[in-house]
Amino acid sequence: MRRRNFLGCSVLFLASATVACSPVAAPPAATELPALRLAVTDVSGEAELEKNYGEFRAAIATALETDVEFVPVDNYTAATVALKQGKIDLVLAGPSEYVVISSRTNAVPVIAVTRPNYQSVLAIPANSDVSEVAGLEGKSIAMSDIGSTSGHLGPTYLLMEAGLDPKADVTVQMLGDDGSAAALKTGDVEAWGGSATDFNDLLADESNTFKVLLEGPPLPSDVMLASSSVDAAVLDIVRERMLDAEAEIVGALAAHESKYVGSTLEPASDKDYDSIRAVYQAIGQGELVQ
Repeated sequence: MRRRNFLGCSVLFLASATVACSPVAAPPAATELPALRLAVTDVSGEAELEKNYGEFRAAIATALETDVEFVPVDNYTAATVALKQGKIDLVLAGPSEYVVISSRTNAVPVIAVTRPNYQSVLAIPANSDVSEVAGLEGKSIAMSDIGSTSGHLGPTYLLMEAGLDPKADVTVQMLGDDGSAAALKTGDVEAWGGSATDFNDLLADESNTFKVLLEGPPLPSDVMLASSSVDAAVLDIVRERMLDAEAEIVGALAAHESKYVGSTLEPASDKDYDSIRAVYQAIGQGELVQ
């Protein structure tokens, strides 16, 4: 009977035979990722996706060393459905969109994309007798669009932090960017809540007429989230490789989207979005994020 190979090594030559008889380990190969499908919640249509985010997609594909394909979605609702149906793997979304999507799909936050000067402010006429946010009780406040992180949820959170109930203590009018600024200018409302950049664009030129009552802290970052069906080990590699390629990915993002100029990439944490969930609860829309 022929003995197994390892029994053929002589005891007298054990030291040398161990080397000769043991298989040589092959060098570890780089981990290959599957092709991934990417959506962006605020862009509908493949042509617009390619125009504004084509370089971003290409930068991610290079960093991950795999194919990345665009899947157009009309809005975050469509992205939610596509995630549930297994049609997309990764989604770039805003903070308010993320908390709604994750509550319905168990999506996993992977990478946070910070946005410089992404803050909400509360502004008032320069001659207002209000000196602190609590003084807005009983007054009317114009804000931008329902569900907007910086134009609605952010300023609402500032009211809540001051102890005000956004449904009972103030009257909020959702008027869009231009409409909310116009309402403050005409005196139809007594305060304005929106993003710091919108204040600079719409109201700062009239600095003798309007002033910032409070500038809030940085808002939660935009987030690259992943379908819960994507393997956790794959997500670890995606996160690591994207962080390693931060300069290239951010540069590609900022090439056509000025809001990302100066952005950074960071590991994303679900708890960073709890303030957004708290606002949804306070305005009576808690079912959206449960």
